[in-house]
Amino acid sequence: MASLLLKDIRKTYPSGAAAVTGFDLEIRDREFIVLVGPPGCGKSTVLRMIAGLEEVTEGELYLDGKPVNDVPTKDRDVAMVFQNQALYPHMTVYENMAFGLKLRKVPKEAIDERVREAAAILGIEDCLSRKPKALSADRRQRVAIGRAIVREPKVYLLDEPLSNLDAKLRVQMRTELSKLHARLGATFVYATRDRVEAMTMGSRIVVMKDGFMQQIDTPQNLYDYPVNRFVAGFIGAQTNFFPARLGEAGGKVCLWFSGCKILLPGSVSSRIRGLEKYVGTEREVIFGIRPEDLHEEERFLSASPDTVIGVRVEVAEKLGAETLLHCTLRAEQGDPAPFAGGPELIARVDPRCTAARGDAVELAVDARRIHLFDGETQLSLLARDEGYEAIPENEASSAYVPPTPQQMQAVLEKGRGAKEGKRPRREARAAGRKERTDAGRSGESEK
Repeated sequence: MASLLLKDIRKTYPSGAAAVTGFDLEIRDREFIVLVGPPGCGKSTVLRMIAGLEEVTEGELYLDGKPVNDVPTKDRDVAMVFQNQALYPHMTVYENMAFGLKLRKVPKEAIDERVREAAAILGIEDCLSRKPKALSADRRQRVAIGRAIVREPKVYLLDEPLSNLDAKLRVQMRTELSKLHARLGATFVYATRDRVEAMTMGSRIVVMKDGFMQQIDTPQNLYDYPVNRFVAGFIGAQTNFFPARLGEAGGKVCLWFSGCKILLPGSVSSRIRGLEKYVGTEREVIFGIRPEDLHEEERFLSASPDTVIGVRVEVAEKLGAETLLHCTLRAEQGDPAPFAGGPELIARVDPRCTAARGDAVELAVDARRIHLFDGETQLSLLARDEGYEAIPENEASSAYVPPTPQQMQAVLEKGRGAKEGKRPRREARAAGRKERTDAGRSGESEK
């Protein structure tokens, strides 16, 4: 198959809007790379630049060590699967899958062999004579993937191929795609906004925001060691964040947030970078804790009395395998109405939890699993420990430090400024055309 190398790739449109900025990524042969982020983060633009459907404004793009910036799409030997499937409605499934090979004048015997082999892999042998409108949504998506498979490309590019399927089919199809990757032994680059798809399918994940890379890492590393607040919130659904400050109590580092205090174990406080800059100062940090790292069981409460906080349950969602408690955090210690208007918090607890709406309960924070970020830069304050999963593919990119929100905003504002600067010129040209048109009409009326 093939490797890919993207060096400082940038995409800026004529309006001055920056879609992708400073994208650096090395993709090894047979990797399954997932680009994930909210809508508008630039993930689809990256795929389109790799495919040659979008021109690279700056930077270098290599396929198998050869520069392909100026190579036409048809000569790049990549196949792309789109979100909307893009099937020809008047052709049968067989004709749709064979169409690209016919254009390349591949012999009929080879076309038939490839189409039937791909159909067998995807489980659509019985659909070859049918037209797309007679197929279910998941089968139409399989046909679109099959059309890519028959080409036997060096790289498969998949742009949110499951987003139009219902929840059950998405689960089924992401499993099938993982099996397909293992069977083909190919290089896959997959774009999605779904964090579950990213975590379950990718060997490495690239988290993006506003055209900037945020972090490149394995799924578990992203979950355990987020590099900034955005990654912690995006990868960990429903992560709780609170403004906080660090202090000292009884010879230990403590964390104050919303009137609550918890003591940090030495294994955590020893990992805080520049600890002396935060302890006992007014410098703000951001405290993050995931719902699954809050516990209401008695054994946790008794084992960790230094991290117990009080909450009031507002909503208890019984989901069978787990219970979600939507709570109000104690607003201030000593307050006669301690829960009134307090910050909200979500805890994922044991399904046998009996807490109901209005109950005042105690939760134990698993202090070993907390996340701390600088209040201004939003970068993580916690150094990685021995639990970090080091892999050869991520040796270079694991050291990547993303731009701060202020730095990203400056770049985006610069692009908007360039766009605004072009507007007066466009308006002046339009005014000039209008004047000439009016003058012409005036001359005609005088005649």
